[in-house]
Amino acid sequence: MDLSLSGGDFRFAFNNVKFSDRLLRIEITRSSGAGDEVSCSSVVDWARDRKRRREEDNSNNKKHEEALVMAEQEPKSGGEDHEIERVTNNTSVLKVKELHISSAILAAKSQFFFKLFSNGMLESEQKQLTLKIDASEEAAVMELLNFMYSNSLSVTAPSALLDVLMAADKFEVASCMNYCSQLLLKMPMTLDSALLLLDLPSSLLMADSVKPLTNAARQFIASRYKNMSKITMEELMALPLVGIEAMLASDGLEIQSEDILYEVVLKWVKSNYSVVEERQEILGSHLARYIRFPHMTIGRLKHILSSNDFTPSVASKLVIEALFFKTESLAHQRFLLAHEQPASTSRWFAKRAYVQRPIKIVEFAAPRPQCIIYLDLKRKECESIYPASRISSQPFTLGGQGFFLSAQCNMDHLCIIHCFGLFIGMQENGSASATVTVDYEFSVRSKPTMEFVGKFKGNYTFSRGKAVGCRNLLAIPWDIFTAKNCPYFINDVLHLRADLSIRL
Repeated sequence: MDLSLSGGDFRFAFNNVKFSDRLLRIEITRSSGAGDEVSCSSVVDWARDRKRRREEDNSNNKKHEEALVMAEQEPKSGGEDHEIERVTNNTSVLKVKELHISSAILAAKSQFFFKLFSNGMLESEQKQLTLKIDASEEAAVMELLNFMYSNSLSVTAPSALLDVLMAADKFEVASCMNYCSQLLLKMPMTLDSALLLLDLPSSLLMADSVKPLTNAARQFIASRYKNMSKITMEELMALPLVGIEAMLASDGLEIQSEDILYEVVLKWVKSNYSVVEERQEILGSHLARYIRFPHMTIGRLKHILSSNDFTPSVASKLVIEALFFKTESLAHQRFLLAHEQPASTSRWFAKRAYVQRPIKIVEFAAPRPQCIIYLDLKRKECESIYPASRISSQPFTLGGQGFFLSAQCNMDHLCIIHCFGLFIGMQENGSASATVTVDYEFSVRSKPTMEFVGKFKGNYTFSRGKAVGCRNLLAIPWDIFTAKNCPYFINDVLHLRADLSIRL
């Protein structure tokens, strides 16, 4: 049998006076806000109740400073080898448990007890110590004490294991934290358990042994809410804050555009926070870091500036940074994405799996309404539209009307070969009688000069739902277009440009 204190089985010594040098007096106090029992119908309800209790407890107590109170008197000699439980007359103390403990075993397993027994202060010499815990912690603390002697737990339910995990964090028992994490990691992930894991205390979320659990929880939520079109609004509105954060953090989130996603976020915030100041705090301090403002349309960014979604200072900062990103050169954007940055910052610039691909736009009001649209497509995105699909851009406004670009794979005009085409279309939600004539020119960046080369131009009088363009923009068949040596892919990205102007 391994007799090392860090890993041996010492259950024979648990609460045994013959192998103990101290008496641990555990005072179980009435739960904060007490008296009222909370009915928990799910693990999420349980988590919210536990979080409420933690917050109430933390407002009155620091983590360790008031958890332990040293008794002034020495314990009486003798003692029995079983747990002693007493009911007290103290209205705040429900009962007291007395256990015989070995300071060597507890110090070997717990940094909390190690520091307590070796700090050189008067209390480190006391033979009796009193530990005050909340009634909701009793079962977990008793399991933790048993674990420090036996290296095993008797509980298997996720909620019970998480209680023990939090107790192990509180008393700095790293081996128990790792043990609980390994058990939980082997269990099937559910929405309730994923939300519960992400709502653990911040000290636990930072622990190395818990990170695999929280990573698995985030991946579960990202996968569950990957396709926004398949999720009901009722389910989204019922998610807690940690669930919304995990969903927004995902690069693989499939949604039409960041504008649409932002609308969903606003609905969630307004549904869960009725006070404007609370909404601004949640958006600004928690959710803004996950929203990809650089990939929003100019119109939505302008609306954010004039709304009360954020405080004016936060709104200005977010919109200005997004606009700078949109107008920066391609080389500088690559620099921002390639160089080491905080995860939250790099995520801010990353594209999602948008149905409507983000664009960069430069607008001019004189001498006539005109704009330059930049649309970048990855090689995999282009390959995905073969043999007869398309990719649409975010909508943009020109001359008061909504337009979009559409890149698609189609047959050439002789129906002989597949080829890459580019079109400009007018949105269908405009005025049915509105018409506007647009001069357009499509260009593509090409090797070796890396400059944009004009490929097709014309003019067209648009009405609602109409589109025009070129079926074979590059004048090559599809297999040459997707070949590795195709001159139009630069670092596996196709850079398209559309110069558009209103004919007055």
